[in-house]
Amino acid sequence: MKPFFSLICILFLVSCNGNSVDDKNCRFLLDIGVNFTIDLSLPQYSQLTFAGNSVYIPNEGNAGIIVASTGVDFYAWDASDPNHAPSSCSALIPSGLNGTCGCDDGNKYNFVTGTIEGNDGLRCALKNYRVQKTGNTLLIFN
Repeated sequence: MKPFFSLICILFLVSCNGNSVDDKNCRFLLDIGVNFTIDLSLPQYSQLTFAGNSVYIPNEGNAGIIVASTGVDFYAWDASDPNHAPSSCSALIPSGLNGTCGCDDGNKYNFVTGTIEGNDGLRCALKNYRVQKTGNTLLIFN
């Protein structure tokens, strides 16, 4: 009976499949630790108190971080286009709740969903960061 039970356990463990949605085509961005605090009362972040605005924060993540506000929620994304190898043109240029890659293809992303607008067969969504709001402060981390 023991060998039978052991065999069942081994088969069960071997048949388990990972939950990962690891797309081999989406490996341009590094997994860089981010832990950044934003005080919404400071002038450079005051636009985030209004719905439909976004702010670019340099020197964090792969090519900076973009924080977007819907008026109710805040979203934080890595500013590097995940469908490009990092280069001088691959940082996103924010405009409201959307951002456009500076490269010739001009990939456009939505800062609420993190997905590419008008998906032209591109598979990689923006790399997101967690946002925790406490009073007038946002903590952005991964």
